[in-house]
Amino acid sequence: MASIFSSTLLFNIFLMLALLHLSSAARKIADSDQQQFQFQYHKGPLLTGKFSINLIWYGQFKPSQRAIVSDFITSFSAATAAKPSVATWWKTTDKYYRLIKSNTPTFTLGTQILDENCSLGKSLTEKQIVQLASKGAQKGNVVNVVLTSADVAVEGFCSSRCGTHGSNVGARKSAYVWVGNSETQCPGQCAWPFHQPMYGPQSPPLVAPNNDVGLDGMVINLASLLAGTATNPFGNGFFQGPKEAPLEAASACPGVYGKGAYPGFPGTLLVDPTSGASYNANGINGRKYLLPALFDPATSACSTLV
Repeated sequence: MASIFSSTLLFNIFLMLALLHLSSAARKIADSDQQQFQFQYHKGPLLTGKFSINLIWYGQFKPSQRAIVSDFITSFSAATAAKPSVATWWKTTDKYYRLIKSNTPTFTLGTQILDENCSLGKSLTEKQIVQLASKGAQKGNVVNVVLTSADVAVEGFCSSRCGTHGSNVGARKSAYVWVGNSETQCPGQCAWPFHQPMYGPQSPPLVAPNNDVGLDGMVINLASLLAGTATNPFGNGFFQGPKEAPLEAASACPGVYGKGAYPGFPGTLLVDPTSGASYNANGINGRKYLLPALFDPATSACSTLV
């Protein structure tokens, strides 16, 4: 049995761009009432301790594409990366843990499983996503991440979400995440700002930092969902709004990546002088990533790296 919580940036960005200031729960969050927007702690456990992030690759991914994501996960604990870094971004979640006198989890890259032949077919249900997540280790502190390729359709993908996180409910609860590659299905929804939005204000797309619109979009959504998984792993951690469609650490800041962001504009970002790519975080091996703002429970505002 599995519990599934909340999506990611799809409805948040889609509705924000189309209607301005609408969240994934279709509620207005205007700038004027941001100060009143308070997260609530629902008394449940958060992830804490050392966690292995296992990657289950479903469908065809090039080795170079897999390296973009695996380097991202490894960057969570890479203190030597240039600043601003993925590790610096992750430290923002410390503020949630301080409120309950706990410690932020440490994420490291675990095992990688390849299912290149799509053993369950190319049209998946939520139940099959949970089944795929179970291919990863179930013992110890793990988060199993299912990544589906651009030619795989998943129930609700593009129409209502870019990915999900949830938990298996059994003898021992374990968290999982799913993110889809939207490159050919809905890049304007799940890979913005690296593709023009389907609706709303139209502006030129940014250059993706790893030169892969689909994978760079997946990193944005994976980052958002890992932040939600850590701070609301079982549906009773930190969130605002209904449990079925919660606003979590990253999804409460739709479309915000840098200071001065507004609907249709991701904010002022760093630009690589050689490639022209936009980013806000450095990782290992010279990687650059664009990561979502995280809601700061101390200031009740979205916190950006740049």
